Amino acid sequence: MAKVSCEHFGTTKEGREVEQWTLRAGDYAIQVLTYGGTLRSFCVPAPEGSRDIVLGCDTVEGYENQDKYFGALIGRVANRIGGAAFDLNGVHYSLAANNGPNCLHGGLRGFDKAIWAAREENGALVLTLNSPDGEEGFPGSLEVQVTYSLSEDGSLTLDYQARSDRDTLCNLTNHSYFNLLGHAYGSLGDQKLQIMAPAIVETDENSTPTGTVLPVDGTPFDLREPVEIGKGLAMDHTQLKLGHGYDHNFVLHCQSWAPMSLAARATGGGLCLECRTTQPGLQFYSGNYLDGVPGKNGAVYGLRSGFCLETQAWPDAIHHAAFPSAVLRAGEVYRQSTVYRVYKE
Repeated sequence: MAKVSCEHFGTTKEGREVEQWTLRAGDYAIQVLTYGGTLRSFCVPAPEGSRDIVLGCDTVEGYENQDKYFGALIGRVANRIGGAAFDLNGVHYSLAANNGPNCLHGGLRGFDKAIWAAREENGALVLTLNSPDGEEGFPGSLEVQVTYSLSEDGSLTLDYQARSDRDTLCNLTNHSYFNLLGHAYGSLGDQKLQIMAPAIVETDENSTPTGTVLPVDGTPFDLREPVEIGKGLAMDHTQLKLGHGYDHNFVLHCQSWAPMSLAARATGGGLCLECRTTQPGLQFYSGNYLDGVPGKNGAVYGLRSGFCLETQAWPDAIHHAAFPSAVLRAGEVYRQSTVYRVYKE
């Protein structure tokens, strides 16, 4: 069972207090902020001692002044909703277009900008949030709970639950940027990635899903065996050009939920990161839009200095009947789990 502590971290522009919660288990430690439910640090045992492998900021102001979603919990709907609108039960809902023609990561003020309520429970950190009916254009009052837990074997588990009083959309994830060489290393170096997916969701020039599922065979997206990320990025493929690199949903399975299974494995700097999940998709993002953001301890996060493994529903599922549904019916419970385990190679 992890040891849990809490301290004051700062105050938002609106004058709201932000807490920092620390979980320690053996040689591992995480820090989580109530601002955005943000995973601020993940310190793991490494050849040199301890290494922080997630990108983040030193102050609340730092988080408020960036738009990269560092470590944040994402909702009500992660990823993109094409046309920033959708129809549900015969009703048309308009959303904020904050990513070209798309609604991205819940809109202008998604869960990444919310102050979550926090409590300790059996050595874990439980975060809760109420998203009222109509917030960011979505129907239904949504009650959300995300539990962070940490074990001595290096497993960081995120358990997601949500319930709505009206039919709505729900797709939750965490947007941590990992760099196994250390958060301040500055590039992805020779880190390798393996994703257990036979296909990706095709996107257009606006990163909006077209509805087509593309087999990865013979493409830079065939990561079923470990591939050096930089070598994959250097390959010639239309989807890489349109996304300015990897920013794609890898198809893990075609159900809205499935038993926990291995989705991805990354290696580098003497460490291995394994990602297991119940989710149907994994958005692999290679940090294509990092542009010199000030980070922790004087670090500057430039182009491709971190990568994201965002477990989630397939993007824009509401507009594609063949995709696993992201509709949460009134009274039903949304449940998903993801485990990031880090250990020495």
